[in-house]
Amino acid sequence: MYRSHNCGELNASNINTEVTLAGWVQKSRDKGFMNWVDLRDRYGITQLIFDESRTDKTVFELAKTLGREFVIQVKGTVIEREAKNKNIPTGEIEILVSELTILNTALTPPFTIEDETDGGEDIRMKYRYLDIRRNPVKNSLLFRHKVAMEVRKYLSDLDFCEVETPYLIKSTPEGARDFVVPSRMNEGQFYALPQSPQTFKQLLMVGGMDKYFQIVKCFRDEDLRADRQPEFTQIDCEMAFVEQEDILNVFEGLTRHLLKEIKGIEVEKFPRITYEYAMKTYGNDKPDIRFGMKFGELNEFAQHKEFPVFNAAELVVGIAVPGAGNYTRKEIDGLIDWVKRPQVGASGMVYVKCNEDGTYKSSVDKFYDNDDLAKWAKATEANPGDMIFVLSGPANKTRAQLSALRMELATRLGLRKPEEFAPLWVVDFPLLELDEESGRYHAMHHPFTSPKPEDMALLETEPGKVRANAYDMVLNGNEIGGGSIRIHDKATQQLMFKYLGFTEEEAKAQFGFLMDAFQFGAPPHGGLAFGLDRLVAILGGQETIRDFIAFPKNNSGRDVMIDAPAAIDDAQLKELHIKIDAI
Repeated sequence: MYRSHNCGELNASNINTEVTLAGWVQKSRDKGFMNWVDLRDRYGITQLIFDESRTDKTVFELAKTLGREFVIQVKGTVIEREAKNKNIPTGEIEILVSELTILNTALTPPFTIEDETDGGEDIRMKYRYLDIRRNPVKNSLLFRHKVAMEVRKYLSDLDFCEVETPYLIKSTPEGARDFVVPSRMNEGQFYALPQSPQTFKQLLMVGGMDKYFQIVKCFRDEDLRADRQPEFTQIDCEMAFVEQEDILNVFEGLTRHLLKEIKGIEVEKFPRITYEYAMKTYGNDKPDIRFGMKFGELNEFAQHKEFPVFNAAELVVGIAVPGAGNYTRKEIDGLIDWVKRPQVGASGMVYVKCNEDGTYKSSVDKFYDNDDLAKWAKATEANPGDMIFVLSGPANKTRAQLSALRMELATRLGLRKPEEFAPLWVVDFPLLELDEESGRYHAMHHPFTSPKPEDMALLETEPGKVRANAYDMVLNGNEIGGGSIRIHDKATQQLMFKYLGFTEEEAKAQFGFLMDAFQFGAPPHGGLAFGLDRLVAILGGQETIRDFIAFPKNNSGRDVMIDAPAAIDDAQLKELHIKIDAI
């Protein structure tokens, strides 16, 4: 037995107990006649003491050779610590060591393995196995485990059954690019890694499983950012004989359960807003409602006043920033430069100061009087002491720009508090989106989403106005999950493929297995998938997901620790019938 206890559990009740511990050397302090060593494992730190007057001479001298991250085993007696450390659970005791075994030596690590490290992200990614020893990363992984266990418990208690679905599947058009895997036994043919288990969970409903879930890896070959990885994990669920309300109630319950069990927070309200309202009021379909700054549309009050920029715009829209009326001209100019950045793309910005005396001062005073600006203030719900910022231009583009500004200002003002949680549902998404380049419609969610029954007639005449039986859950400005009621009959599915531009032959080649299954008694069904990585990060009070993934990829999709992806040798290529063109 390498250890009788871990390094985080001993306390004053164990004094005079003989123990065996094992772990890593966090640090040592050699005072000549006395040597203290902090021994660390996953559970905590215990201080060891080697005393020249009480420790065997051989053991005492061996202790002087210990370096950082050496793996050691010690045997000794728990004694009371003279200089107690109230910051750790083991701070009242230390181990007077009688036996010391070096289980493995260690090179000097490339960064300090402490909560506050001197290692940059690149070096810590390269030596991720060392980074995991640090409390922030270790605790993030333990936190993820806790969330996953609570998810499994909650869903299992509701009679959901966890079922594994295949990783080697058929490539199907679902929005993002697939990762493909060549088949050695089937020359010239490829598997794809699943972007989601979408068709398989629908087939499980056809198979009568009724309530399915899976915490499952998914894969998408797309551009990366802080909250996106090429491989990610979903809490994937599907239910038979349900309507939208049934699904929303189950997953409101799951979210409440997680917030209560993980964060100790009771959340009662889950507001529901339509996609159209979200876009008009917040400029995006995943609004952060922890703070206000709702959009106020100003076309009625700002156009036809001899200001050509607004008169030529499809949309004039503003937000009121609380308490920002005292911004200096330098601060305002800085924000104007911020919205002009290529990432945002605005051509300029108008501002209005709402003075405490009820008057207004704006950058367009030449064109608008106090009465005009008072109407702007009313439309944006601005109060004395606030600042109104106004953008104009094409409607969709301008809303996106103002949404980016709203989030930036909220961050600067400290309104995005990580320990405050504001969930909501966004419903009534458009079923189809028009690709302006190709002139073709594509599914906003995926091709298996059911249209609202009352909108079916619009598919022939105004397909862009058809609403989907779809819903997203949003938490603190992040989409953490989404789903829909599915199409469950062959005729409707064929009609959907038609409006997505599939020929009958293409639809059969890609999804014939699913349409065949629908002919054997497919029940009404629907589901939802939560992004586990993003959900865990938000619950953990973070914006990025990497520290909640054991071995993440960098922004180029590379694992710099194992150096993947990597070339394979000619023999493997030949066996797979693949030839690489010279680059």
